[in-house]
Amino acid sequence: MNQPLRDYNDIPGTYVFDGLHQRRGYWLNTFCKSLDHAGNRDAFRANPATYVEKFPMTPEQREAVRERDWLAMLRLGGNIYYTFKLAIFDGLSMQHVGAAMNGSKMTVEEFRSMMVMGGRPIDGMRSRRENRARDHG
Repeated sequence: MNQPLRDYNDIPGTYVFDGLHQRRGYWLNTFCKSLDHAGNRDAFRANPATYVEKFPMTPEQREAVRERDWLAMLRLGGNIYYTFKLAIFDGLSMQHVGAAMNGSKMTVEEFRSMMVMGGRPIDGMRSRRENRARDHG
C-alpha cells in the first residue's frame, strides 16, 4: 500500500497514526484491545496461535506479535496505546518496550538513563531527506 506524501513521513522513527495507518492496523489493534478482557487473556495465554487466528491480521503482523517486535507492530499499523496492552499482558513496562525499540537493544536501565539525561540525541533524527543528502553528498 503506497503511503501518500505527508511532511511527517520524512521524520525517521515516526509512525503517525493517521487514517491510512489506522486501516492498515485495524485487526492488529483489535487483537491487542481484546486483551482488556480476562477471558481473552486466558484464551491467548492457553493457545496464542489459535487465539490470534480469530483476527485476520497479515502474516507480518502475526509475526510481529509472536516475536514481540514492538517497532514492527507500529510500522504495520499498530497504535502504541493498543500494542502496549500486549506488553502489559507480558508484564512489561513502557520502559521495557522503549528499550526494546532501540536499534541497539539497550537494557531497561540504559533506556532509563538516556531518558533522564534528556532522551535520544537528535543527530540523524530530523529528516530522511537530510540524512540521504548527507550520506550521499
